[in-house]
Amino acid sequence: MPGEPSILDLSFCPPPDGSLTMIHRGLPSGWAFIVVVGVFVLCTLTLMQKKSTSPKNHFFYLLRIPIFGPLVARLTASPWPLVGLRGITVFFLLLVIATGLWGTPFPERNFATTLTWTFWWTLVIISVFFIGTAWCAICPWDAIGVWLTRRKLWGRGAEEDGFNLRLPQFLRSVWPALLMLTGLTWLELGFGVTVHPASTAILALIMVVLTMVSLALFERKSFCRYLCPVGRTLGFYAQLAPLELRPLDQERCQICTTLECYHGSQTIEPCPTFLTMGRFGQNTYCLSCGSCVLSCPHANISWRLRPMAAEAKSGARPHPDEAWFMVVLLALTTFHGITMMPMWEDFLRATAPYLKDSGKLLLSFSLGMSIIIGGTVALYLLTVAWSRWWSGVAWLRLFTGFSFATLPVAFAYHLAHNLNHLLREGSGFTEVLLNPFGTNVLPMTPLLRHMRMKEMWIPESWVFALQAMLLLWGFWMATEIVQHRLEGIQGWKRLPMLIFLAGFTGLNLWIVMQDMVMRL
Repeated sequence: MPGEPSILDLSFCPPPDGSLTMIHRGLPSGWAFIVVVGVFVLCTLTLMQKKSTSPKNHFFYLLRIPIFGPLVARLTASPWPLVGLRGITVFFLLLVIATGLWGTPFPERNFATTLTWTFWWTLVIISVFFIGTAWCAICPWDAIGVWLTRRKLWGRGAEEDGFNLRLPQFLRSVWPALLMLTGLTWLELGFGVTVHPASTAILALIMVVLTMVSLALFERKSFCRYLCPVGRTLGFYAQLAPLELRPLDQERCQICTTLECYHGSQTIEPCPTFLTMGRFGQNTYCLSCGSCVLSCPHANISWRLRPMAAEAKSGARPHPDEAWFMVVLLALTTFHGITMMPMWEDFLRATAPYLKDSGKLLLSFSLGMSIIIGGTVALYLLTVAWSRWWSGVAWLRLFTGFSFATLPVAFAYHLAHNLNHLLREGSGFTEVLLNPFGTNVLPMTPLLRHMRMKEMWIPESWVFALQAMLLLWGFWMATEIVQHRLEGIQGWKRLPMLIFLAGFTGLNLWIVMQDMVMRL
């Protein structure tokens, strides 16, 4: 249309240093208007609702679905399908390590960087939307650690395979995982791991070593339960997922005295994250490994479908450390988008002289990261204080309960942001897959980068529609959680929380509307 910049114009953005930077086109204002109207309507409906109602959850066990049920039963009755999938992920992890260490240094031509940052991280987050924490069941870090420490592909290891120490009390929370997630974000965006194949490979090796050390020293899978930043992120997001592992008959679990789901059997390992089936109601710490399914002598455990965010609305139990994780997760997801805007580089260069920063501008980056996290936490605490003053509800209950409403806002933006990278940057992956080490290749020229972005798997208009719908869905789920999770806070007393949620949705919408720097 006349007066509108073309895709070509939006693909080349000369920064102040004279180099050539490729950028993604932002969400058009028409789609943004739809999101804004939708947020306004949802806010109005939430404020007008006079009385909180308990969510009506309907569950459908996969085993009881005709035709599909027998297939699920066959797949979950044996550990070998899971072992096979683990073998596939281990193969790709080893290839990532090999190509990262010995392949081409050009990130857009190297298998390690393209698979890890363009495909794996995006697809893992997308998978939560459908199958919860299923990635944890086939995690290659854990698979290698288990195979090497227990010297077997599956089943229960011998007691002498490790020291089986109890993890120290001060580590038995999600604080270690949150610190590792923050550190991983700093490495990814500040140190530039995403554009360094060797650094990507080293990071993968570090995760494998940490998993192995934990398996050798501590009981069960303490690293997965308390320390893994990826697993805990997926675990919290999985509270929104439509799939869960639960008993077929709750009463059967209540009268069970042997608790094979927790202790395991002679051949099947115990629950790796110390859960007892029938006595937990959230996916956060479930690894979807299926050990409880195999060990239950009553065949009383199966997968079932549930409404989206059913767990975040009422099932999950609030804890302070988990609330902190969810709030900081909201800040980190927004921070990812901010760092890929051209103005972020301007901020780093502007603050560097005052901090006497140089090189990678890590001091400036750390300052900006601290401002985003600290600002998000401060706004959250102010919102809780405002709600406490207005509603009279206990501060701790507000602090922990309201945190669940931040999950869908963070998750929706996380999906929208990563989906943009996947669909725009993933079209050239076939060439990388055929030459994973990047043998005899040259760095990608600006013209080739531009052509890669034009060869999207779906029309660009579909990408914009998906991003807009995701942001609107995230806010809708957040309002549902506010209504069901925080009983006693009705009508206009919900205004502080809605302002916070709408504000972050608006901030994420504004970020999505900006032109984004191409990652690889």
